[in-house]
Amino acid sequence: MSENKPKLAERFRGFYPVVIDIETAGFDPKLNAMLEIAAITLKMDNDGWLSLDQTMQFNVEPFEGAILEPTALAFNGIDPANPLRNAVDEHTALEGIFKMVRQGIKDNDCNRAVIVAHNAAFDHGFLMTAAERAGIKRNPFHPFATFDTASLSGLVFGQTVLAKACETACIPFDHKEAHSALYDTNRTALLFCEMVNRWKKLGGWPLTC
Repeated sequence: MSENKPKLAERFRGFYPVVIDIETAGFDPKLNAMLEIAAITLKMDNDGWLSLDQTMQFNVEPFEGAILEPTALAFNGIDPANPLRNAVDEHTALEGIFKMVRQGIKDNDCNRAVIVAHNAAFDHGFLMTAAERAGIKRNPFHPFATFDTASLSGLVFGQTVLAKACETACIPFDHKEAHSALYDTNRTALLFCEMVNRWKKLGGWPLTC
């Protein structure tokens, strides 16, 4: 490994990890609306410890013709028609996040971003579908690779539910704040950093033969 390359790029084979959470109006990214999205970038210090960096969040307007499932809205407590949400369209939300991510990729000498999320396939599917629907050509995220904290926390802590994994990792979790994209992204980011840093503390990184 080159000593001139930032440690973050070395740690994840050139991937730039970005923690994402998306709150939606259902389970189908082609039919159901994205209602909230939050992203947190990560940074690594000179000693190789991972921590949270920049945060960005948007409330999102449902795309035209989107199906809003009442059960999903009851679960996350979002009222898409509330004018106080100050919601933006999908294109505005994603371009804002993608711009932050592209800069992070450049600053850390990485080659592509990778989504870190709890049950990552869900968030990845909604983000990719929304980007395609919005006509965004320069998507910085890998088309299929993800880091799934549900799987990782199952291995590390024996828990796959975000709240239980955080509690097991001694990360405070407020159930009243849950199912907000910003809060869930923050907890997921703290959980991911804890697992990466714990692996380092145990001697799993840097690699030795």
